[in-house]
Amino acid sequence: MINILKLFIRAGLWLFCAEINTKNKYLLNTSGPLLIIANHPNSFLDAIIIGSRYNRKIHFLARGDVFTKKLHRFLLGLLNMIPVYRLREGKEFLHLNEYAFIESARLLKNNEAVLIFIEGTCLNTNHLQPFKKGTARILEACNRVNLFPQIHLAGISYNNFKGIGKRVNLCLDQFTETTPIITPKDRVAFNNAVFEKLSALILPTAHTPGIKKNALYYLNLPFYHFTYAFVDKKTRGTVFFDSVLFSVLFFLYPFYLLFIISLLQFISIPQPIIFGTLSLMFLLRNQTMSIS
Repeated sequence: MINILKLFIRAGLWLFCAEINTKNKYLLNTSGPLLIIANHPNSFLDAIIIGSRYNRKIHFLARGDVFTKKLHRFLLGLLNMIPVYRLREGKEFLHLNEYAFIESARLLKNNEAVLIFIEGTCLNTNHLQPFKKGTARILEACNRVNLFPQIHLAGISYNNFKGIGKRVNLCLDQFTETTPIITPKDRVAFNNAVFEKLSALILPTAHTPGIKKNALYYLNLPFYHFTYAFVDKKTRGTVFFDSVLFSVLFFLYPFYLLFIISLLQFISIPQPIIFGTLSLMFLLRNQTMSIS
């Protein structure tokens, strides 16, 4: 089920983003216990992009306040997300973080892959924020049982944080943990080493517009404008615009296409012409996704 969902997500990103450039793609096939450490400029879209690139199941640590509703908790659980809480969510939730760290260490012990955003917060900026200690605590729990997972650093950057046609750079690299993390001093040293290397992986993106006004653009324009306005109103003042916009488009766009097809059939346009024309629009889409 996850593999099928990942295929649909990749297709959605192909439409949503003008370009996604992934550096060091050989790392995407890494097997065994893997901890992926990333910066966090664009809310859940970061996890969607990074997770869709890897050719394996990825477990994510996500901010705990989005797990408060049962439906949200169920849906996020299906996406392999683990809640982690910050002080701003309330002191009464902080004890639950121990579960997140223990669960992450258990997954790594079982040869799974875990993605964590080391800044512990999201701001719509490509500049690194100060690191939290959660990542080091996960590795500390692993080191206690003599487990030293592979570590990937993932630097992700965007040319804009609002809407389709964005250009994304995702740069991956390996990180070697030189000494076990045992003391608070070890945690600080680890964070400092990661900060230095991760900073170099956040590559500048092209600031040129990525949307080409072709036939596909005008076909989707009414639906996109309506969705954009709705999401903008619901997420104003937050960092969730892009991730919510992608999610809404991802789930509703197939219904929009069905509506268009039904409308064209109603005015007696033959099915072969409808599907042929739509297929040609997508094939001639003047946007690219590249992995180099």
